[in-house]
Amino acid sequence: MVPVIEATNISFSYGNKAVLHNIDLRIEQGDVLSLLGPNGSGKSTLLKVLLGFYKTSESVNLLGKTLKSYSQRELAQLISYVPQTHQIPFSYTVFDVVLMGRLPHIGLFSNYGQKDRDIAVQMLEKVGILHLRNYFYSEISGGERQLTFIARALAQESKIILMDEPVTGLDYGNQIKLLKFIKEFSENGYTFLKTTHYPDHALYVSNKVMMIKEGATVAYGEVKNTLTAENIKTLYGVRVQVKENKDGYRFCVPQF
Repeated sequence: MVPVIEATNISFSYGNKAVLHNIDLRIEQGDVLSLLGPNGSGKSTLLKVLLGFYKTSESVNLLGKTLKSYSQRELAQLISYVPQTHQIPFSYTVFDVVLMGRLPHIGLFSNYGQKDRDIAVQMLEKVGILHLRNYFYSEISGGERQLTFIARALAQESKIILMDEPVTGLDYGNQIKLLKFIKEFSENGYTFLKTTHYPDHALYVSNKVMMIKEGATVAYGEVKNTLTAENIKTLYGVRVQVKENKDGYRFCVPQF
């Protein structure tokens, strides 16, 4: 099977500062891969390399073809991105922002059709903010803005979604809702790569995990074999126990 994303020997520097060192990864359809690591470890930079925002001489393939072989519109139809922070410079409504996710599917000078509007409404409803559709994006909370961008990524209908700290600004209830629909969408053939600071979230929703520190891979593989107490200690310098409840869900317990 051709992997959805395959990266080989990825290194990247900002000027003279090396940020990523020889990263390899392979993501199959339906995978949920969580990137874990301390602040400044290179997680966000790796996402941007995989999206083609940052260029490297090493190999990044999307569905068996190099990133540079795709046009921007083709890439947008295949892969969507939820950034950690985002600004909308003009006074768009929440509905308008989500509708922008349909741009890769219409002509440059075409208008949105009813199908596009229906999909935008469906995704607003999916993430629980349909009631905000007529609010100006600039007037809603940070968590609501995050949900708006998640709805926009889903409206894009790309089957590969990269998310940088997707729970940023979300209250606990919305964090759990987000994790649940990541799980639901992955079971329907969507592929996710997300950064997170929360090992518990990775344990709940992911089947694969990559742990990186100072731009290098600490551990990479199936979550149950990789996200261990020993690796968490190596990554963050804290002691935890990884336990499992009666329903089979694993979680971390800090050791003080």
